[in-house]
Amino acid sequence: MERDGRSLLDQIQDRVGEAMEKLGTAADAVVGHASATASRPAPGQYMRRSLRDGRFITLGVSEDATEMQAYVVRPVGAGRKPGLIVFQEAFGVNDHIRDVAARFAAQGFVVIAPELYHRTGTHVEGSYDNFPALAPHFQALTTAGMAADANSAHTWLMSDREVDDTRIAAIGYCMGGRAAFLANAELPLAASVSYYGGGIATQLLDRVSSLHGPQLLCWGGKDTHIPPEQTRAIDDALRAAGKPYTTVTFGAADHGFFVDQRSAYHPDVAAEAWALTIAFLARTTGIAAPRT
Repeated sequence: MERDGRSLLDQIQDRVGEAMEKLGTAADAVVGHASATASRPAPGQYMRRSLRDGRFITLGVSEDATEMQAYVVRPVGAGRKPGLIVFQEAFGVNDHIRDVAARFAAQGFVVIAPELYHRTGTHVEGSYDNFPALAPHFQALTTAGMAADANSAHTWLMSDREVDDTRIAAIGYCMGGRAAFLANAELPLAASVSYYGGGIATQLLDRVSSLHGPQLLCWGGKDTHIPPEQTRAIDDALRAAGKPYTTVTFGAADHGFFVDQRSAYHPDVAAEAWALTIAFLARTTGIAAPRT
């Protein structure tokens, strides 16, 4: 059959070609958007399809015979991977910390985020603008309890068949920054990262000589919770002990600058701190180094 001087088959082929061209353009746009999104180091930007688990498990804490919930997420792929303990802020293992855990899993880590408030509640979370509601849980924390919880999370990573037990690190934010520093003193970590870790200078300087892996410290220049004399005291102690460390103060940033759910969130500084953290962990744990 002919129509407008062309066979019906020719017309069908033309239509198919036009449809395929449109489909290709749309696909290119989607891929381009995904690539741009994946390259952004802002919170929440990771490929969920590359991750597994994303669930809570129960761990025993042998030191005091308690049980602790911990959030676990891991990357897809064969081979042994580095492990990472992500320590919460004072606001619990909330959706932000779970998102951060997933972002690190997308970088190649098997990640565990233990609930440090497990002795006073289960799945304790709170609003960033209502710290007083969490104060009883925060005040019940002890250095010994934090160390025990870190040990439990580390033991779980050490026993996981996908984890290379020579490449386990820790990172923490605010209260968790102190926990990550403490974990580096208590455990044979490959590295540790502390973001605005309150209490390090006032509670943990006597443990500096016990640090195992290199330590990265990120501070906010506008942070009134942690004054400059405290960060200097930490630097002095690390230098005196001959420990490998990197400390960075972001002058434009306040306490909590990395959290996209807090009023103090500073996206530019958060992106810069993320890039620095990934480069530091690439050097110390062997994950894929970022492009430069």
